[in-house]
Amino acid sequence: MDAVRVALLREVLAGTEWLGATRRFAGALRGSVVSHGGGLLLVGTREYEPWHLAAHLVDEAAWSGTPELAPTLVRHDARPSDPAHLAVGLGRLEAVRRGETLLVVAPGEPGDGLLERVSDARRAGAVLLALGPEEGELPGLAHETLAVPEGGELDLDTVQHLVSAAAGENAVPGAGASRRGRRRFRERLSHLADLLMAPPPPRW
Repeated sequence: MDAVRVALLREVLAGTEWLGATRRFAGALRGSVVSHGGGLLLVGTREYEPWHLAAHLVDEAAWSGTPELAPTLVRHDARPSDPAHLAVGLGRLEAVRRGETLLVVAPGEPGDGLLERVSDARRAGAVLLALGPEEGELPGLAHETLAVPEGGELDLDTVQHLVSAAAGENAVPGAGASRRGRRRFRERLSHLADLLMAPPPPRW
């Protein structure tokens, strides 16, 4: 979903709770990775890997000048022969350090194996955010949760687009922020034009 579609979606959702909810969650995500500086880990379930969110966060990290937003995608079936950005397995969660941020994306309650690793990561000092499950153990473990009920107004994929876009917009203004903001806006418009003229990108 490109920036134009996100903008149109936001217009449709104006007056609903989703815009505020996704921006609050995105603010918590950005605030955690920027203030702690420990890195962002992103993990889903065996059946649902948030590779699309990972790709969007990489883009937002570059566009917003916030490299901390670029995640490490942790995969259930990662193999050493995979490309480097897809070769990080669940063992990475056992090496979590204090100050790292762990974002779990799941359409429902994760299996016990992942829950145990996530719980251990929180005890090791990670900031835990959960996107998806409305009930179960994961929301209770998380420091910040955005529930996406199954069969609700928005599906999990759409909410991820809103979160990633908002995460790239939550920059704290400082000296020269207005000038940088205008420059970044022009850069993003130029990039958007390139995207609209280019063929669809391959699966990340």
